[in-house]
Amino acid sequence: MTDATTATTTAATAAVKGHEGAAVRREIVDIIASRTLYDESYLLPESHFEADLGIDSVIHESILALVKERFALAAPLPDGLYTIRALTAAVEEALAAAGRAGAAVPSPEPAPAPEDPVLEAVLRAAMHHTQYRRDQLPLDADFEGELGIDSVVLVSIVADCARDLGLPDDLAGTLTAPSPRDLIAELRAYRATEDGDGAGAATATRTATGTGTGTGTPALPAPWDSRSMKDFVEGRDGDLFAKTRSFRSHLRGREAEHLYWYGMPLHSRCGNRALILDELTGQKREFLMFASNNYLGVANHPKVIEAVCEATRSFGATHTGSRFIGGTNMLHKELERRLAAFKGRPACIVYPGGYAANLGTISALVKSYDTLIVDKLNHMSIVDGARLSGAVRKIYQHNDMADLERILKRCDDRTAGKLIVADGVFSMHGDICDLPEIVRLGKEYGARVMVDDAHATGVLGARGTGTAEHFGLKGEVDLELGTMSKSLAGMGGFVVGDEDVVEYLRFYANSYVFAAGIPAGVAAGLIASLDLIESEPERVTRLWSNIRFLHGLLADAGFDLEHSESAILPLVVGDERRALEMGRAVRARGLFCQTVVFPGVPLGDARLRVSVTCEHTREDLESAAGIFVDAARETGVLPKAG
Repeated sequence: MTDATTATTTAATAAVKGHEGAAVRREIVDIIASRTLYDESYLLPESHFEADLGIDSVIHESILALVKERFALAAPLPDGLYTIRALTAAVEEALAAAGRAGAAVPSPEPAPAPEDPVLEAVLRAAMHHTQYRRDQLPLDADFEGELGIDSVVLVSIVADCARDLGLPDDLAGTLTAPSPRDLIAELRAYRATEDGDGAGAATATRTATGTGTGTGTPALPAPWDSRSMKDFVEGRDGDLFAKTRSFRSHLRGREAEHLYWYGMPLHSRCGNRALILDELTGQKREFLMFASNNYLGVANHPKVIEAVCEATRSFGATHTGSRFIGGTNMLHKELERRLAAFKGRPACIVYPGGYAANLGTISALVKSYDTLIVDKLNHMSIVDGARLSGAVRKIYQHNDMADLERILKRCDDRTAGKLIVADGVFSMHGDICDLPEIVRLGKEYGARVMVDDAHATGVLGARGTGTAEHFGLKGEVDLELGTMSKSLAGMGGFVVGDEDVVEYLRFYANSYVFAAGIPAGVAAGLIASLDLIESEPERVTRLWSNIRFLHGLLADAGFDLEHSESAILPLVVGDERRALEMGRAVRARGLFCQTVVFPGVPLGDARLRVSVTCEHTREDLESAAGIFVDAARETGVLPKAG
């Protein structure tokens, strides 16, 4: 062999090894991006996991585990791998020792062509916002059903793509493609239009709808600000607070028209009526209260209030520590025992809040190699728990059991865990999950089931113990979660289930381990509330009498109540402006209920949310129905009388 031939062969071998090394590094960068949500441009070879990227020991171990799994490494990786370069070198060495140099697990999708910036932008943005690796993003996968990407996350993905491709910032709220491939096609089409004469048309449209008045032109009435809260999520600016100033201007405009009326302070106890200060006018007024979750009316009961006061006098205002470190009180233990008995389950863990219960439970049990399957309309705490877990996420269409089964069939891998999570009562819609079918499908496909009974505890079931009792499925649901700030008239969240699961959560649910527990006074009040609910079942009976009566009045008047079967009655309006105007008209007549717009519901699904309690009288309910009808006719939600 000549020297020239040898040199050529050596160069070719080096090129192959370089290509293989680049492939390994790319796989590792994808894994790190999926676990940290960093854009790949931040993940440089010399980036130190802790000092530069803020990756703590827990996430670091998770990354190493995924790397071992991805490259099918039998031997453990060495210690001290704190940069991407070091980790890449260690993997290459392990593959070489095993005779599998460059043997990465093949991806189901081919690597994107570098000359296709739109495809690359979509994949990069999707990875950044979902914790998925590139190989977990098939282009034809359904955003919701297969990738668990909801409309809020899709807005962020489109915003990133618009920024990377030099497209208008306001594009984020207009594209609603069902899959990555469809989004790529829409972005390509929009990009082509922008490169032609569409940019001028778009600019002209934006100018025509602006609010400037020009010199010498009479000032016109301010046009309707068609923006919603969705338009301020993805404001990009070198000043982090720029979006806050933009939103403040929008907020002040809504408040000036008395359309946003959120967070107004009560100056009395909250019963069937409440004294509220209108901070926009500086005046107090008594309102009929239909925005309270005090479904069973025990929040103001003398026995509950006295229990809170007595325990606070005995144990102090708070514990100054987590449950593990000096923060457990005897009343916490008693409350957990009572909640487990009330729910008919072996054990209970109490969290500082219902939101914390979902975050902690889901992220402790479900990991990046597991699958979380959720209803499209689940509460935001479940959505955030899914994100925190890093799991593969699937979203089934609301209460669509055929869609749930389709998803379960497609992810029926018995080597990884699956958890189905659904609200018992959906908080903005009032309908109930199809728990019998969820339980059946969970058993058939090897998935565990958790039901969030935040708005079902105290409402569903003869004793008010929730969705499982309502359907006769006590003991059939793996985990039942609840909040204590609604029917139970206190504060905090809880999960009931088998003892080994609850014990595990005490050590691995971060929102329990690293947070202070509820004060002793609150725990005592909750125990007193349970006493009342269990000894006075007529409270549940009275609640349901009120629900049926008001539901009948509103349905007969022509309101769209969707499929509500609970204490939550939605008056669906659709258009955000009209819903806000109806809310204002309702308040003007002396009734307060929630006006729900994005992000409480998707755009185009705005509504008034009416909460019924057992404290409402027949006179309250009849007055409320009359107010809703009059306000709806005034604002065009219902046709005028006659």
